[in-house]
Amino acid sequence: MSIPPIIQVGDVLLSSDIFTEEFCCDLSTCHGACCIEGDAGAPVTLDEVMAIEDSLDAVWPQLHASAQAVIDRQGVAYTDRDGDLVTSIVGGKDCVFTCYDDLTVDDDTTVPQCCLCALECAHRQGLTSFCKPISCALYPIREKTFSDGSVGLNYHQWAICEGARLRGRQLHLPLYRFLKEPLVRRFGQEWYDELCQVAQALMKG
Repeated sequence: MSIPPIIQVGDVLLSSDIFTEEFCCDLSTCHGACCIEGDAGAPVTLDEVMAIEDSLDAVWPQLHASAQAVIDRQGVAYTDRDGDLVTSIVGGKDCVFTCYDDLTVDDDTTVPQCCLCALECAHRQGLTSFCKPISCALYPIREKTFSDGSVGLNYHQWAICEGARLRGRQLHLPLYRFLKEPLVRRFGQEWYDELCQVAQALMKG
């Protein structure tokens, strides 16, 4: 099966591994490490910053005192060294919206002290309309906007996600299908349907 390295769907360019790699988050192995590893926050848009600010009252009690202090000092987001707007972080790595709780995953296994997103928890409880930044929802796909306005999507392979790759292979779940919901949220159902048609054609080769 020969697949070109870059595939275009609508006006979006995708790396071929988004179609070929299998992936399914497994919090029982990673405990949500992507929220606390790295040296910068999650990329956000100005609209998302405003939505996060509107959600602050709902999530504030769930935030650690050190995170509250960072938000009080610099707000919910800052511009990183690459010039990107990202969520504020604590101690050079942890997102300010990190919270910890025991989590029951789909097979009734309890994951103790799993790293969760306070924004997403508040949304799931019906406390806010905003869930979480689209960059978080799309991970491990990363989005890049080029100078001509076109959009590129790449699969970011990170060692902490090895459990997700193993589970994805066990389930035979391609990355683009695992991320159906955020891809539809970002680009729309019509675009995602076209993506699936392209994927089927590629697999037939």
